[in-house]
Amino acid sequence: MIKDLIMEKVSLPVDWETRTLGDICDIKTGKRDANHGNPNGKYHFFTCAKKHSYIDDYNFDTEAILVAGNGDVGAVKYFKGKFDAYQRTYILHNFKINVDVQLLFLLLNGYLKDVVSKQKLGNTMPYIKLGMLLKFPIILPPQAQQKQIVATLDKVFAAIDIAKANAEQNLKNAKELFVSYLQNVFENKGDNWEDKSIGEIGKPSMCKRILKEQTSSLGDIPFYKIGTFGKSPNAFITEELFQEYKTKYSFPKKGDILISASGTIGRRVAYDGLPAYFQDSNIVWIDNDESQVLNDYLYMFYGYCDWQPSTGATISRLYNANLKRIRIAFPNALDEQEKIVQKLNTLSIETKKLEAIYTQKIAELEEMKKSVLQKAFSGQLNTVT
Repeated sequence: MIKDLIMEKVSLPVDWETRTLGDICDIKTGKRDANHGNPNGKYHFFTCAKKHSYIDDYNFDTEAILVAGNGDVGAVKYFKGKFDAYQRTYILHNFKINVDVQLLFLLLNGYLKDVVSKQKLGNTMPYIKLGMLLKFPIILPPQAQQKQIVATLDKVFAAIDIAKANAEQNLKNAKELFVSYLQNVFENKGDNWEDKSIGEIGKPSMCKRILKEQTSSLGDIPFYKIGTFGKSPNAFITEELFQEYKTKYSFPKKGDILISASGTIGRRVAYDGLPAYFQDSNIVWIDNDESQVLNDYLYMFYGYCDWQPSTGATISRLYNANLKRIRIAFPNALDEQEKIVQKLNTLSIETKKLEAIYTQKIAELEEMKKSVLQKAFSGQLNTVT
C-alpha cells in the first residue's frame, strides 16, 4: 500500500525523497461558518463535506488542495481560482518547493483519508488538527518525472473510471430490471384478480411495548429495534418476559411479513419463527391468515408498493391508517399467487447474482487504482499499463 511507502516500509528509488506537507506548502483554514454559502453567489465556497455552494466575496485566488478537517475527515479536492472555505477546511497552497500540485493531489487523494481516519479525534464529530497535516510525510519523485507520472496516472485513471462507470450502469440496469418486472406484475392485472385494501386482508399488528429498562446488552431473547431490524441485535430481553408478552399480546406467526414503519419505511423481513421480539410501532405486520393473499406474495408486493407515509416535522412514519388503505391487486387462486412468487424469486436470485458480479467488479477497479498509485509512487512507472 502507498501508506507503507510513506512510512518507509518499502524502499524508494535513490533519487526520490520524503518530505512533510509543512515543508512543501502553507496550510491555512477557512474562516467562514458553514452556513455562509450563497447559491446565487459568484465564487466557490468549500465545506468539509467536499461539496460547495457559491458566495459573493472570497479569501483565496490560487491553486490549492482542500482537505476536510472534520466530517468526512481527510477527503481531498483540487481547485484553482477564487474561493472561500469553511473554518474546518484546510487549504494547502503557496507551494514552497518545485512540486506538481496535481501530482500531490493524486497522492493525497490515494491515501490521506485512510491514514488520518486512524488518527482522528472526537466521537460525535471526528476531526483532525493542523499539526497532523504539517507533519504528514509525502513522497516526492524528481521534478523531471512528476509531470510524466501525472500524465500516465490521468490516462490510466480515465480508463478505469470508464470501466467503473460501465459497471455501475450495469448494476443499475440489473436493479431496474427487477423493479420493472415487479411493476409489470402488479400493474397489469390478469383475469380473476381482485383489488382490495391491505386492511381488508388482515389487521395491522405490533408487539407489546418494551421499556428500555427491560432490555440489556446481553440476554436470552433478541430484541430488534428499528436500527437493528434485519441486522444483528444489540439488545435482549429475558426468556420470562418474552414468554409472557408473546402469550398475552400480539405476536407474529412464522411466515408473517414484518415491515419497518419509520426510518427507511418498508424494509421487510419474513419472520422465521425463532425466538425474537420486535419494537412496537416501529416494526409492524399484517395479521394475515393467507386465505386471500399468501405471505410470500405479500412480501413481493411490499417491494413494489408506494407506502405513502405520514410526514411529520422530523420523521416520516407509517401509521396503521396508512397501511390499511394501501391497495393490493392479487389473483383469486392461491396457486396463481405461488406461480408469480416463484417467477419473482427466480428473477430475484439472478438479479442478485448480477449485482454481486458488478459490485465485485467496481471494488476490483477501486483496488486497481490503488495498485497503480502504489506502482507509480514506488518508482515503477514504466511497469504501469
